[in-house]
Amino acid sequence: MNRYKKAFLLLVVFICFPVLSVLGEEAGKKEEPKVTGSGSLGVYNQYIFRGYEIGKSGLVIQPSLTASYKGFSATLWGNIDTNQRSTKTADFSAESKAFKKGWNETDLTLSYTHTFDKLSLTGGYIYYGTNYCDQTEELFGTIAYDIISKPTLSIYRDITSYKGTYINLSFGHSFPVHKEITLDLGASFGYFIGESDYWKTYDSPTNTYTGSKYKGFHDGMVKAGLTIPVTKAFTIQPMVQYWFPLSGDAGKEYATVGDIKDSYNPNGPVNNNFVYGIGFTYAF
Repeated sequence: MNRYKKAFLLLVVFICFPVLSVLGEEAGKKEEPKVTGSGSLGVYNQYIFRGYEIGKSGLVIQPSLTASYKGFSATLWGNIDTNQRSTKTADFSAESKAFKKGWNETDLTLSYTHTFDKLSLTGGYIYYGTNYCDQTEELFGTIAYDIISKPTLSIYRDITSYKGTYINLSFGHSFPVHKEITLDLGASFGYFIGESDYWKTYDSPTNTYTGSKYKGFHDGMVKAGLTIPVTKAFTIQPMVQYWFPLSGDAGKEYATVGDIKDSYNPNGPVNNNFVYGIGFTYAF
């Protein structure tokens, strides 16, 4: 488990620092902010990340744990695939990994959010502890405005294995349905700029990845779901998502040998995919 030591160490430091600072403050202060958090578990038919197919042949189970204090937040997120199979994006070709159940990803996200009236700014760091590809790290920034549709612009920059910039614009709104149950609608649109040689595109005359670096409108996603409060702390969220390519280059594939295809994007194509499942969240 050495690959995850860095993630867990950062999580411990990030959570413990604000807690220790509270203990060191003067005892006379009242109504001090408390550490809050949540635990969640999602069960879905497949795992799609920014349009890329990672888990697609069996159920995926995704637990997460979040702690927050005074705008700081730390989240551990994991992915368990019940039937690991290789895709253009994810490599499970090793005999010990393919077609078997496995915990194949653990991500750590550290962030800080500051709010100005309806405007919120977030900056942070993500560590991707993946078994199916090289592990990597990102820095990100997000700006959101709390009006109807809550427009949110996020920029992610990979600083380790897959250097590049991913830009995402998302919208979401919840409508009351019955009592405290809400209908949750959303959409997002991504643009990608590849910067390292890893992102060189497929050149059909030579059948190799020697073309220009991948850049362009990448993935789109629309979703609908319900938030069903069971108690004040526990909620259930069934949902469905539809993913699709935003450009011809994002979804372009080339037939090579037999049924095997190479994509214009070296990390894999963005295909049309439906993701559906249910999430459970307990806030504390």
